[in-house]
Amino acid sequence: MTDAPIRFLLNDTEIVLTEAGPGDTLLDFLRLGRGLTGTKEGCAEGDCGACTVVAGRLHGGALVYEPVNACIRFLAACHGCHIVTVEHLKGPDGGLHPVQRAMVEHHASQCGFCTPGFVMALYGLWMENPAPDVVQVETALQGNLCRCTGYEPIVRAALAAGRAGGQMQDALAVERAAVTAKLAAIPPGADVFRNVGRGAGPDGETPFHNMERAVVPADTDQFAAVLAANPQATIVAGATDVGLWVTKMMRPISPAIFVGHLMKEIEETPDAIRIGAGITYSEFAPVIAAHFPGVEDYVLRIGGWQIRNAGTIGGNIANGSPIGEMPPLLIALGARIVLRHGETRREIALEDFFIDYGKQDRAPGEFLETIVIPKTGGAILAAYKLSKRASADISAVAAGFRVEVRDDRIVTARVAFGGMAGVSKRARHAENALIGQPFAAETFEAAARAVAQDFNPLSDFRASLAYRHAVAANFFRRFWLEQAGLEAPVRLNRAVGD
Repeated sequence: MTDAPIRFLLNDTEIVLTEAGPGDTLLDFLRLGRGLTGTKEGCAEGDCGACTVVAGRLHGGALVYEPVNACIRFLAACHGCHIVTVEHLKGPDGGLHPVQRAMVEHHASQCGFCTPGFVMALYGLWMENPAPDVVQVETALQGNLCRCTGYEPIVRAALAAGRAGGQMQDALAVERAAVTAKLAAIPPGADVFRNVGRGAGPDGETPFHNMERAVVPADTDQFAAVLAANPQATIVAGATDVGLWVTKMMRPISPAIFVGHLMKEIEETPDAIRIGAGITYSEFAPVIAAHFPGVEDYVLRIGGWQIRNAGTIGGNIANGSPIGEMPPLLIALGARIVLRHGETRREIALEDFFIDYGKQDRAPGEFLETIVIPKTGGAILAAYKLSKRASADISAVAAGFRVEVRDDRIVTARVAFGGMAGVSKRARHAENALIGQPFAAETFEAAARAVAQDFNPLSDFRASLAYRHAVAANFFRRFWLEQAGLEAPVRLNRAVGD
């Protein structure tokens, strides 16, 4: 037992857990522990949205609510949060909530299994954006799958709920001050154990090696100290990857250190943007819009809304996946990273962090603390991904471009790919085909031919070697077509409106 339990609010009840395992999920706790069965298990990997709940957390003293996936949200990561399930929703008169009423009136539910997840995602949108357009509704629903309705009734219900209004009368608005005070009163850290042994040791007490441990550090300094003392520990940020280790691979992750609430700083200097490794995709979105607007669409295709609300930029880098979608873009931007062990820090180029498949330049007890992204000046930026679904799907190939043109000649070019090798890496031959050459179709055609020299990708269930080579080459052609000022559109986007 410990004096630092996991504490959070669940609807209108405070939860205090003095014993929990690091792999215990919020979904199992809701359904099996509390009987809140409106939250469903569909995929157990954060893909279908049937388990969507809304999580509130204090950010700089302000209470922010976001939809997340309960199936890959670990209980320890709920410390200091307000978890809201579909059972908590109601209208001002105690009847159906405006989102629920709109779903009924627009026949937006058929078998009903996915409906609570849709309701909770739309509830998050309804609170954040009272007057969404169709594209904004579809973006909010990227992480929710339905096999019955064809989605159009759900979109109509979302638009109708927005028009119905009532946000200021909603329980989360009326009770916001009280909830904020309750969350602020929760101690910032937690450290809990669970006995998984078969019996007590000779002294009558359970041996430590028979205990699972989950640690929620109070701050980054405490995280550094705990990790230095336990270098074998699993670091869990958004759990959008580690969650599947538990739900799909049944891998033990103890001891685990939960850090999704840490390293949230964003600092702008004259030359760069410094972001903490704990910044989520959703928290990163305003930075993208302000400084790198050419790649907004790319970031909005990473996962669904629930995944972007949980997954962190640092986690996407640190796990070293060759199909991680942020590294190609960040490498193209010339990003550097700060690694920390205890109180010691070192800074390296992001591209040097990736050594080989499954191998990164990170020592035991060391963690990624900060990402430093140079400002682009007048450079042209682009980022592309190819996946079987347009949104919320893993890339077969991803690419980031940063091209600087002066007097119609390419003076610098950085192009990086994911899905083409065991790590995300730059396309050096293709870059050399661009640098010093005219900004013209022929130059990008030469780069499209040269990129085949840079990579020897695998064939797998996402794409064959030949297909990946063709896609990589076509990304160079696409970049040129988008920048050439052609009258015919290169991208096909839905019109905004209903």
